[in-house]
Amino acid sequence: MRLGIKFYKIAFIILILFSVPLFSQDKNFTDNPSSSDKRVAAEEFRRGVQAYYRGTFNEAVLLFEKALSYLPGESLILDWLGKAYYSSGIEGAALSQWEFAEAAGYGGMLLKNKMEILKESRSLTPYSSDNITYVENSSFTSHNGKVELFRQPLSIAAISDGSFWMTAYGSNELLHFNVNGIILDRTRGPIQGFDRPFDVIALSDGNLLVSEFASDRLSLLDKNGSFIKSFGKRGRGNGELIGPQFLAEDGYGNIYVCDFGNARIVVFSSAGEPLFTFGNKSGLFGGFTAPSGIAVVDGIVYAADAVKGAVYTFDTAGNFIQALLPEGTLKQIESLREWNGNLVASAGNKAYLIDIAFSTVTELTSLGNAPAKITAAVPDVNGSLLLIDHKNQTVEITSRINELAGGLFVLIKKVYSDKFPEVLVEVSVQNRDGKQIVGLTQDNFIITEENRPVVDYALTGSSYLNKTCDIAVIVERSPDSIKEKALIEAALKEIAEAMQGKGKINLISASSVPVLEGKFSPADLITMPNRIKAPASADWKFDLALRLAAGELINAEQKRAVLFLNFSDPNSDNFKQYNLNDLAAYMKNNNISFYPISLKKGAPASEMSYLAKKTGGKTSYIYAEKGLKPIIDDIIEKPLGMYQLKYTSTMPTDFGRAFLPVEVEVQLLKRSGRDEIGYFAPLE
Repeated sequence: MRLGIKFYKIAFIILILFSVPLFSQDKNFTDNPSSSDKRVAAEEFRRGVQAYYRGTFNEAVLLFEKALSYLPGESLILDWLGKAYYSSGIEGAALSQWEFAEAAGYGGMLLKNKMEILKESRSLTPYSSDNITYVENSSFTSHNGKVELFRQPLSIAAISDGSFWMTAYGSNELLHFNVNGIILDRTRGPIQGFDRPFDVIALSDGNLLVSEFASDRLSLLDKNGSFIKSFGKRGRGNGELIGPQFLAEDGYGNIYVCDFGNARIVVFSSAGEPLFTFGNKSGLFGGFTAPSGIAVVDGIVYAADAVKGAVYTFDTAGNFIQALLPEGTLKQIESLREWNGNLVASAGNKAYLIDIAFSTVTELTSLGNAPAKITAAVPDVNGSLLLIDHKNQTVEITSRINELAGGLFVLIKKVYSDKFPEVLVEVSVQNRDGKQIVGLTQDNFIITEENRPVVDYALTGSSYLNKTCDIAVIVERSPDSIKEKALIEAALKEIAEAMQGKGKINLISASSVPVLEGKFSPADLITMPNRIKAPASADWKFDLALRLAAGELINAEQKRAVLFLNFSDPNSDNFKQYNLNDLAAYMKNNNISFYPISLKKGAPASEMSYLAKKTGGKTSYIYAEKGLKPIIDDIIEKPLGMYQLKYTSTMPTDFGRAFLPVEVEVQLLKRSGRDEIGYFAPLE
């Protein structure tokens, strides 16, 4: 027994003597820190890291500042202070701390890249998808050695989970690819099989629609590719087709088909019932020669003509409006797809962006001088542009050149170590524009500890698959709100009903002192929406209410948003403590969207529109045609590139005092990104 006690004493002494120190010993400080200062700094730093992972970022800032008072200029603390400021929405202060750390030789290219991305996002003219050339990222051919995978690819439908479906005209099938270009599934449609599948689109209800060129019909499939039904038949009457090609859907679920053989557009209801046709010569419109691409954007139908090289506009009743692009603009135009309120078209060996507002055409990408024929150019949810080269039977995935050079933006958001050595890591993956990257699999991640790979990691969660959201609803408590009590309660009830019994609702009153009225289930607000207790005030505080609302969502479901029921336009008094940029950054950096809901007629205030745009939300009106349910649907369907990984650590903890490193690298085709962070095991 004595021998055992002696052994443990010796082991403990060796551990103390040879442990790697938390902070470097060779810094030149104005005042040389004592051992006592280092111990206090280490303890404050440990508490700061824990506060950061709890989501109490202001507390973390104070603790890191206190640690720096004992170890001025310590780069590791400066880095974490920058993280805390960044998560608090104070991006300017975050950059300052990271610049101090970088000047001391800390962080290398990883920190430099993070700073560049943050500076670009804060600039007045950030990169946008309409002014950057796309270049080849990866390509998939129709053969794997001597094995034929598909024949004559023709069109693509990009899905919200990062995958895509592709029509194979020659092999009469529909193939499903994941984000890495791996074939997940294939389907041949109805019992008798597809007959020259041409175009495929994803409908608003999640189903797939395929046009069959040779059988003159459309086939409806569920989201997994299982056949549901077919409609349409050969002929020249209403609802009849000869060689249907490209497809589109409007906001009401109506389906528009390029009827190539009849040189017209055929329209069906969402149930597949024939409605009407248009596109013949009439009035100012000379008629189609070869309708070859169609899209619906904001209630306007855009249809291309391959022979005329023009794009025409119609209303959803088929009435001609005008030519968006005159004849001869884009010869051999093959397809149209909506992209951020504009259009993407393919023609020959190139893909183009068509600006709807200015009727301009910009080249996005080219497959070079070799013979090629792009029959589809489709933007996907991850910011790539998917191309079908029909002539060479390949699928081309193109990305912006700055993304290939600069890589992905990877951030380790949280580390859960309470069950150490089992460790959970939450990782955010975005492109350099802040667009979320979804659809990643376990094979896309590499986890290391001090650059040594862990052996048993697993992907345990992907937030884009989550169908539950948590929200915070702010109610303006200006004097105008007193007489609109019934309207406020009706709005709260409608929002709660839209959540369909899932998630939580935090209710905040924006009074002179914002108040959290409570945290409710949807059922609570449906049965009793009268929950507002805070008094109305002419001095109501929007900025403080928004900070309170967002703060309540930091540890909520990953799909989360703030909804603001408002009557008044904000003024300078509403932004005394927090400015617009800091409020937007706080929400954006914590994946919180903002949805202002106006309870009065008129255009939304510019401040509300700005916050909604910066955070990925939308402005709305209480009496919107489709009600408030689309807001909740938008929150739930929003792509979110948050992933949870689990692994078993082999690092020594020094009884919970050692700062344990972890690194995560993400590889997606030819793009990659990396982040590194640290954590503490529980104290022993």
